[in-house]
Amino acid sequence: MRRIFILFFLACISCGVVSGQSKQIRELQNKRKTAMKNIAETQKLLKTTQKTTKSSLNQLRLLNSQISAQHEVINLLNKELSELNRQQRAISDTVYLLEKDLKIKKDSYAKAMRGIYNHRSGYDIMMFIFSSESLQQSYRRIRYLKEYSAWRKEEAEAIKAMQVQLNARKEELAKTMQAKKKLLSQRTQVANDLKTKEGKQQEVVAGLKKKEKDLKKELEKQNKQAIALDKRIEALIEEEARKAAEEARKAEEAARKRAQGGTKKGADDNKNQPEERHAQTQGGYAMTKAERELSGSFEKNKGRLPFPLSGKYLIVGHFGQQKHQELKYVQIKNSGIDIQTTPGTVARSVFAGVVTKVFVMPGYNSSVIVRHGNYLTIYSNLSEVYVKTGEKISARQSIGKIYSDPEDGNRTVLHFQLWKETTKLNPETWLDK
Repeated sequence: MRRIFILFFLACISCGVVSGQSKQIRELQNKRKTAMKNIAETQKLLKTTQKTTKSSLNQLRLLNSQISAQHEVINLLNKELSELNRQQRAISDTVYLLEKDLKIKKDSYAKAMRGIYNHRSGYDIMMFIFSSESLQQSYRRIRYLKEYSAWRKEEAEAIKAMQVQLNARKEELAKTMQAKKKLLSQRTQVANDLKTKEGKQQEVVAGLKKKEKDLKKELEKQNKQAIALDKRIEALIEEEARKAAEEARKAEEAARKRAQGGTKKGADDNKNQPEERHAQTQGGYAMTKAERELSGSFEKNKGRLPFPLSGKYLIVGHFGQQKHQELKYVQIKNSGIDIQTTPGTVARSVFAGVVTKVFVMPGYNSSVIVRHGNYLTIYSNLSEVYVKTGEKISARQSIGKIYSDPEDGNRTVLHFQLWKETTKLNPETWLDK
């Protein structure tokens, strides 16, 4: 009985391990599907690139993105294989224990059946009962025979149930081994494709090295435009901070005058008095109560903000300093992320807020700044703008159509930034991708 309990306990642990690992495998599979989707989207975008220096650089970025995604796929496949190996070991251990215990049960049952066969006659049974020394002993022997008969039935049912469980585990093991075989095949395929892409990457790098002067000139132009955009955004943020600080000062002065006059605010006074504002940091943007609540709500949604556009996309420019290991002069400091998509795609707000500025900058066409308390999101490279300064907008509301460059194969890229006060943040850590 103790052995049956131990076996049952181990089987439960095995099921729990397999169940937990299955959940992990599903999560890994979902991540792998996302990475494979990015690879497929990149492949489509690669087909549209031309042979100009500008497009060659874009092609290199796309290839780098695709190679990075394929490395991620291989890494995820390795993790899946590791989980399947653990699952296979857990199932194999359960099968071993079940087979061992099933053999013991069958041997024990067979021995009992042989004993019954040797004493199968009714005469033997009657003699066993009537040879009792007392009536009480005969009752005990009758009860023993009944219990022994019940035990035989229970053992037979237990053997059947254990056989069913063993068959189920063997079937599960076969499926696990088949899934492992499939993953190994996929890993080989992705690895071979990765080698092809790395070869293509070297071809593009070699081509760009021949056009080094033109490429450097293009990169210098892009860097100057990026710096100019950042300066314009900083100036606008500082201007808003000054205005908010002035409003906060007026509100404090009005409150002080009311306190000195010993009068209470009436309903009419409220309409004419400036709203109280407070900054979270020294010199920061002074927020109203509603803006503080909006800022707190925005912060709580970190990692869950909707993407700034709908439809197919690929991040081709990441946050921070970006450089290529072979093309040392290919260095771009990105204050946000660049998202390549299909022509006609519309940019949308990631959260509720107020449009504080719409402006135009060389290299970035139209840009829109949306304030969410002391957080700001910037949507640049728009050909059309659907909102206006001072307008309150909701999450996922359309902001404008993303510009498609006719000189670069209609390449369509949204430049998206996220700031808190005057600090630039990595948008990728805030978005739900």
